[in-house]
Amino acid sequence: MSSPLTNLLPVRMRSQVDALLEAVSVFTHVRDPKVLAALGPSGVRGLLLHRGKQGVPTHMPATHTAYFDWTYPNDQPEMAELYRRAKEGQWNGDSLPWHTNVDPLDPNVPLLPEEFVSYETLSNFGIKLSAEKRRELNYCMCTWMLSQFLHGEQGALFAAAQVTEAVQFFDGKLYGATQVMDEGRHVEVFNRYLDTKLNKLYVINDNLFVIIDSLMSDSRWDMKFLGMQIMVEGLALGAFGTLYRQTKEPLLKELLKMVIQDEARHVHYGVCALREHFHHHITEREREEREDWAFEVALLMRNRFMAYEVYEEWFEGLISREQWRTFVEQSPGMQQFRTVMFSRLVPNLREIGLLTKRIMPHYDRAGLMQYFGGLAADRVTAAELLAA
Repeated sequence: MSSPLTNLLPVRMRSQVDALLEAVSVFTHVRDPKVLAALGPSGVRGLLLHRGKQGVPTHMPATHTAYFDWTYPNDQPEMAELYRRAKEGQWNGDSLPWHTNVDPLDPNVPLLPEEFVSYETLSNFGIKLSAEKRRELNYCMCTWMLSQFLHGEQGALFAAAQVTEAVQFFDGKLYGATQVMDEGRHVEVFNRYLDTKLNKLYVINDNLFVIIDSLMSDSRWDMKFLGMQIMVEGLALGAFGTLYRQTKEPLLKELLKMVIQDEARHVHYGVCALREHFHHHITEREREEREDWAFEVALLMRNRFMAYEVYEEWFEGLISREQWRTFVEQSPGMQQFRTVMFSRLVPNLREIGLLTKRIMPHYDRAGLMQYFGGLAADRVTAAELLAA
C-alpha cells in the first residue's frame, strides 16, 4: 500500500493513509456491479465509518421473506439425518471444566506456543521483546482471535435465525432450529472464557463487520446461507481446528473440541442445501454473481486475520502497517491458520458449484487454488477434523 509519496509522511499518519487505501481497494477490486451493490454499503459502514468500533450497539436492517410450508414435507433425507445428529449432539456450556485455573502468561501452559508468531521479523523491524513481553503479545494475539470468534458467532446466531425462517426446505428448518441453539451456546462459552479467564475483549475487526452487515441486510436466503454457512462458518471451522491443535490450555482445548463438533454439522448443512440450489434452481447470471461475491468475501476473510487491532494497541507509531502485515504473514501460526481455513473453504465452494473455470484464475492469483482438491464438508467428520 506504500508509495514514495506516503513514505515521506510520519509513521502514524502513514498508517492512517495505508488503512484508507486498503479500505478503498476493497471497492475498486470488485468487478461485478451487483456484488459491489451488495457489499458496498456494508463496506462503507465497516471499513470507512468503523461502525463496529464505536462502543454502541449496531442497528442493521434485516429484510427477508419468511417461507412457510403448511404441508410439512419430509423430502430431504440428508438434512433430516443432520437434524437427528444435532439433537443427539446438544451439550451444556456449564459442563465444561470452568473450575480450571487459567493463567494466560504461564509459560508452562501456554495459550499459544512462542513460535506461533515470528519474533525474528519484529526484531528486523527494530522491535525486541523480552520473554515476558513475548508471552504477553501471544496472550493478546490469542485473545484477539477468540474475540473475533465470539463476534462471528453472534453474527452466526442472528443469521441462523434468519435462514431458519427463509430456507425453503422443511427438514432444513428443523435442522436450522438446532443451529440457532448451537450458536447461542457458542456465544455463551466464548464470551464466558474471554470474560472470566482472559479478562479482555477486542472490538470486532472491520472486515468481519462488513461481512456480517452484508449478510444481515441481504434479502436472499441463499446469500445468507452462502455467507454464513459456507464462508464464515467454513473458515471458522479451520481456525478453530488450528487453535485446538496449538493450545496447551486444557479448558480452551475442551471448549474448542465441543464447538468444532457443532460447526462440522453447520458447514455440512450449507453444502447440502446449496449444492442442489446452485446447480439446478438459479440462472447462470445469478450463479456468476454468487461466485464473484464468494471470491470477494474470501479476500475479506483472508485480510480479517491481519490483527490490526493488536497492531494499534502495541506498535502503531513504532512500525508501519505494511511492516505489521509482513510480520503477520511470516508468523508460522498465522500461516497455518490461513492454510487450514482455506483448505476447508475452497473444496466447499467447488462442491456447491462456485468454483468454475471462469473464476479459477482469480483464486489462482490469490494463491488459493492449491486447496481445490480437498474434501468438502459432507465428506469430513468432526472426529477427522479433531484428529487432523
